[in-house]
This record gives sequence, C-alpha cells and structure tokens, in this order.
Amino acid sequence: MKRLFCLLFALTSTFATTTAQAQAPQPPEIAARSYLLFDVTTNQALATKDADLSVEPASLTKLMTAYLVFQALKDKKLTLEQTLPVSERAWRTGMTGASRSFLPLNSQVTVDDLLKGEIVQSGNDATVVLAEGVGGSYDQFVAMMNRQAQAFGLKGTSFKNPEGLTAAGHVSTARDLAVIATRLVQDFPEYLRYSAMKEFTYNKIKQQNRNLLLYRDPSVDGLKTGFTDAAGYCLIATAKRDLPSGQRRLLSVVLGAASSDARANESQKLLNWGYTAFDAVKLFDANQAIVTPEVWKGVSKTTKLGSAAAVYVTVPKGQGDQLKTDIARTDPLVAPLAKGQVVGSIKVSASGALVAEVPLAVLEPVEQAGLLGRAWDSLRLWIK
Repeated sequence: MKRLFCLLFALTSTFATTTAQAQAPQPPEIAARSYLLFDVTTNQALATKDADLSVEPASLTKLMTAYLVFQALKDKKLTLEQTLPVSERAWRTGMTGASRSFLPLNSQVTVDDLLKGEIVQSGNDATVVLAEGVGGSYDQFVAMMNRQAQAFGLKGTSFKNPEGLTAAGHVSTARDLAVIATRLVQDFPEYLRYSAMKEFTYNKIKQQNRNLLLYRDPSVDGLKTGFTDAAGYCLIATAKRDLPSGQRRLLSVVLGAASSDARANESQKLLNWGYTAFDAVKLFDANQAIVTPEVWKGVSKTTKLGSAAAVYVTVPKGQGDQLKTDIARTDPLVAPLAKGQVVGSIKVSASGALVAEVPLAVLEPVEQAGLLGRAWDSLRLWIK
C-alpha cells in the first residue's frame, strides 16, 4: 500500500506560520508589448506582462535554429570546421531585409563562421545555410524546429522559417521564447560565447552585434535581437553576476519596444530590478542527502535521497528566513532503485505559498535483495 509521507524541515526556528502573505516586489514600468524576466539559476519567472500574447518573433527565431545546430554539433553530425555551401535560396534570403552576412553565392563557409554570422550579425543568409546543412533541406529543417517546439512543450509557437522573416502563422510568445533561450543557455553553455561577441568580420565586412547591452553591462553575455515592422524591436538578454550566494543568471525577454535603444533600456531595467529586488537562496548542495528513508526488498535497508544539482530558490529580498521545505515521496520505497530515479519532490514555500518544486531523486542505487530477503520484507509489508 502506498502512502504519501511529507517530512517538514523548517529552515529557521523563527519561522511563524502566521506570517502575512509575502508581497511580491512590483516590477518597474516597462515600455514594451510584452515581457518576461526569468531566473535561470532557480528556474523561476520573476515578472511577466502578456507573456502568452501571440507575437511575431522576428530574428529571435534564430535561437531555435541555433539550438538545433548546437544539437547537431553535440551529436557529431557537424563540426565547427566543416564547410557548407551557400545555396541560391540562402543567398537570396540574405538579400531580403538588412540582416545578412554577405556570403557569396556558391561559396563554402565553415559552420563556425556561419554561427557567428547568424548570431552576431543576425545574418539571414548564414541562418538558411545552417538550416539546409542540418535539415537536409529548408522545409525539413522547419519541420525539425516545430518538433523541437513540441518537445519543449511550447503551446503558442509555430515556425514557418528558420530566420524569422515575416510569414503568415510564424508566431511565438514571450513565455515560449524564454523557454527556448533558457534551454539553449542550460544545454549548450559552451556556445554562449557566440552571442557575447561584439563584432564579426566576414568577406572584409565588419558588423557589430545589435545587442547594445553587450557594450553597457559587463555582466551581459547574450543573447539575441530581433526586428520587423510587425514585431517591433525585440531583445532577449541574459546576464550572469557574482553575488554573495554565488553566481546567478537572469534572462529577460522584451518584445515590441519602440526602438533599438528602448529595447536595451527596458531590458536593463528588468535585469537590474531582478538582481536588486530578489535574493537567490541556496537550500541544498548537489548530491546532498536530504532524507535517508527505509528501503524494502533491497540489499541495503536505507537509501539517500536528494537532488543531483544544487537547489536554489528566488525570494523577495530579505525573506529567505521565511522559507520552508516539504519533502514528499511515495512510500514504501521498494528495490531495485536506480541512481537518479525520481521518487518524490522537494516543495519550497514561503508564507504558505509554493515557491518552487524540485524532483527528489535517488543518490545511491539499491539492488534487489535475494529471495529470502524479498520474502521476509513482503511479509513485513503485508503485516504493516
């Protein structure tokens, strides 16, 4: 019989259950159609405005294109030194609008230079070359983009092209774009260096990164700008700052600002507010045994449960001493148990409100006991 055990751990002895509900800090006024501020370190949204509004994503689309290219590099389907041909379609796409890397028709360009062209210059031509190289064809790559969007669980996103030019039905939301950007940062941190580049020269033409925050804030190391007449000026920016509690990364999505300066200014306001209005509190170290429950039918009578990654939560500044954790798991735990197997969750609350929920996993595997041991525990469980 399965029962849910909740083990309560108060982080401070001074916590009072009668504490008034914590008031979330009010974000600054942001002049944009929609926005979202996300704490990548704790996987928490800190502020939103119309985050599910359907919008044209413009060149922010290229983040999904980059994600699939990075995945191909990880899977060794591509190398950075490999060259790809500039097709007529890619060359003509580069001639549409202002964003291009000036790639000569039928030339061969390395994947490394194509990524710089796509991310630093927002080159439509470089983006299409990468899409054709990874997908085998333009249309097959677009299908890959939409499959990946489904895998991410994105509800408001539909891609019609890899570069972000205006097309009927090519839409996304601030929330969905935050998911794509966060997954890119978390899954491929080694490639964030491309979005941190301030300029790139190709074919003797030097172009600057349009992300103005790279020149204003040394903690900003990405991520992508976008603009079309329909989308307005858009920017996904991410910053990593060293704080007393450790390194902390925030990500802002600002859509539909009035100008290039405005999208940078509004993004900077959001990032600065996120760092000053909230604290990131570390609750548990990576692989720390949070509980050591009993195990049935195993060679070991107990197992250690915790999180493979350090557990952080974001709370309004100064309210870290109001946190409580509930460890919920399904009992009985019956062997075999594999390392990393999720058997419950760590629920973090403040003033009665759920702040975060993190999977509770097995830290040390437990093999199944022999026939006699299993029989004895079966009898004990039946009696219990």
